[in-house]
Amino acid sequence: MRFASLGSGSRGNSLVVEARGTRLLLDCGFGLADTVNRLGRLGLVPADISGIVVTHEHEDHIGGVARLARRYGIPVWLTPGTLTGFEPLFADVAEVRLIHNYEAFTVRDLQVQPFPVPHDAREPAQYVFGDGARRLGVLTDVGCSTAHIEAVLSGCDALVLECNHDAGMLRSSSYPQRLRERIAGRFGHLDNGAAAGLLSRLDNTKLKHLVAAHLSQENNRPDLARAALTAVMNCTPEWIAVADQDVGLAWRQID
Repeated sequence: MRFASLGSGSRGNSLVVEARGTRLLLDCGFGLADTVNRLGRLGLVPADISGIVVTHEHEDHIGGVARLARRYGIPVWLTPGTLTGFEPLFADVAEVRLIHNYEAFTVRDLQVQPFPVPHDAREPAQYVFGDGARRLGVLTDVGCSTAHIEAVLSGCDALVLECNHDAGMLRSSSYPQRLRERIAGRFGHLDNGAAAGLLSRLDNTKLKHLVAAHLSQENNRPDLARAALTAVMNCTPEWIAVADQDVGLAWRQID
């Protein structure tokens, strides 16, 4: 199993997970041409994608899903709450499958485990992907941790973890106070310290890959995110990868 990022941040998000001949996109917040170009950087074309799994309805995650699915006949999985209000947009998508009660499902060679998260969306989900031997956990767009989140993500072989902002940078930013409060609130986004705290409570004995994701370009820096996670993992900063907004993240093989 391997994974890569097409891009991660407030201007668009998409991750690809591959096991044998199955490839799933997690979200697609980019325009059609941009998505095709970003897939191309990873040696893929849209016809290679077996399905699209959606976390929630915010534009930087769902904005390109319907158009990509419609153009290339790709099935889509999402929660009923995420679909609410978007029914006309998905009306002519060939296959839309609803995820009820965060029940696990399988797409060919990939097992998909949704789990609920605190975020300011209607029915947001994050996911763990598995091939029967290895597990990749993904947690972005979450305001705070829960015992259930930590139970689900413990024991993963790879983890993509939100490090959205540095708390001090956000407090001193030019953002309006209401926006700062939303981002820092329990239904907003994890700061570097909160991400590190969550990480410290996981069973990381199998963890081979750790990726900091969804970094704010205005209120965070890769070195700050790496420093926070490095303190928990007792590793070098270089061991921790960062999913970039523009260049994404190259393939990572989970052995």
